[in-house]
Amino acid sequence: MNISTQVPTGSATIDDVRNYWNSRPCNIRHSSHPIGTKDYFDQVEARKYFVEPHIPGFADFPRWKGKKVLEVGCGLGTDAVNFARNGADYTGVDLSEASLSLARQRFELFGLKGQFKVCDGESVAEQFPANSFDMIYSFGVIHHTPDQRAVIENIRKLIRPDGEFRCMLYAKHSWKDAMIECGFDQPEAQSGCPIATTYTVEMVEQLLGGLFKVESTQQAHIFPYVIEKYIKYEYELQPWFKAMSKEMFAALENRFGWHMLITARPI
Repeated sequence: MNISTQVPTGSATIDDVRNYWNSRPCNIRHSSHPIGTKDYFDQVEARKYFVEPHIPGFADFPRWKGKKVLEVGCGLGTDAVNFARNGADYTGVDLSEASLSLARQRFELFGLKGQFKVCDGESVAEQFPANSFDMIYSFGVIHHTPDQRAVIENIRKLIRPDGEFRCMLYAKHSWKDAMIECGFDQPEAQSGCPIATTYTVEMVEQLLGGLFKVESTQQAHIFPYVIEKYIKYEYELQPWFKAMSKEMFAALENRFGWHMLITARPI
C-alpha cells in the first residue's frame, strides 16, 4: 500500500489547515474561565488529562529533564508546560499563530522557559540546526497536514542519532473511525477539518520507513461521554459505556482506541 494514496494531497493546502486552526485553536473551549488567565489554563490542562489520561504516561515528562525537546504542533501548550515544568529544554512550533500566542502567554504567566516559532511541520527543519533534539514529540498533528511524509523527513533531520520520536496518529481500526464512516461522528470537535488521515500499523511503518525504526505502537482513548453534557462540563457516560466494567472499557480502548501512540528511533 503506497502511503501517498492514503494522504489526501491536493484536497487541501497548508493555508487551509492554518486557517482552520487559527479560527478555533484545539482545546480552546476546554475552560469556562476568561481566556488567558491562570484559572483558564489550569482548567484546560485538568480537562485534557481527565479525558485523555494516557497522555502524561506516553509523553513521560520527567524523563526529559535536561534534554532538548521539540514539539511539532504544540497548540495551546498543555503538554509544553509539563515538559518545561519537568526541566526539559523545550521548543514548540505550530503553524497556528493564534495557538502560539496563547502558548507564549501561558509560559510567561507561569514563569516557564521555552522558545516558540511559527512554522509548519513540513518545513520545520529549516528553522533549526540538524541533529538538535534528544526527543521530538508530536501529538495528534501530523495526520492533519497535506504532505505527512515531509514532516517525518524534516523530523529525521532534526533528531539526534540516539534520539527518540514519539507521536500520536489517528487509528484506522478504531471505534471513532467506524462512527465517522457511519455518519455518527467527526474527527474534531469543530466541523470542516481539512485533513484527518487515519493510520493502520502497516501505514505507520511505511510513513516512517527508511528513516525511523518503530519500537512500539499502542491504541488508546475512546471518548465515552454524552457530548451534550460534556460541553456543559458535565461528565455523564454514554449508557453503553456505563454498562461496562472498567476492565472491559480499558480492553476496548486498547483494541479500538482513536489514538495510536508510536515510539520510534532514528535509523
